[in-house]
Amino acid sequence: MKKLVVLTGAGISAESGLKTFRDSDGLWEGYNIEDVATPQAWQCNPALVQEFYNERRKSVLEAQPNAAHYALAKLEQKYDVTIITQNIDDLHERAGSTKVMHLHGIITRSQSSVNPELTYPINGWEIGMDEVCELGSPLRAHVVWFGEDVPMIGPAAQICSKAAVFMLIGSSLAVYPAAGLISYVRPEIPRYIIDPKIPDVATRGTLIRIQEKATIGVPALVNKLLED
Repeated sequence: MKKLVVLTGAGISAESGLKTFRDSDGLWEGYNIEDVATPQAWQCNPALVQEFYNERRKSVLEAQPNAAHYALAKLEQKYDVTIITQNIDDLHERAGSTKVMHLHGIITRSQSSVNPELTYPINGWEIGMDEVCELGSPLRAHVVWFGEDVPMIGPAAQICSKAAVFMLIGSSLAVYPAAGLISYVRPEIPRYIIDPKIPDVATRGTLIRIQEKATIGVPALVNKLLED
């Protein structure tokens, strides 16, 4: 089976009703990013950060996969599909995709505040301030904050370099290091970009641009790929 790699961003989740990470005013759900998504924020006001991610988790659990998520899952009928996502929701998994790499973590798990490799499932949508890991340190959302390393970026680059087909969906390519992954894709393979606003991409080779929202462009492309 051909190796098909998909890189997804906030645009695909937005169509399921989830707010994009950074709105045009630089805020996320009315909060300054620096107040809720940095290690310094956790040190200064852990209760605020915990509450913020609890509310985001509740929204994720209430959201449903959309037509684009389900279409990507269908690709596994014919391709060896790996989805690399910048999103912290679990909508790809709930739609049926079996190989999903989360670059920035996944909000439906918690992690130790002293050892990010210690992660745990969450029962429901809340992490309590009294919940601790096996080392006795408070649990926090299993997400990568600004200022933290992105441990999966190396494996993601390797996967991109081996793709026989590549798709970029719903990403402005504005957040690094994830935005640099497209440079690891071989220029001679088919590379598709689906977004209402196609980002500027400085890369070698031909890019096939599909200027549509994900729920329109992805199912149409998937049907074409399954028929070829």
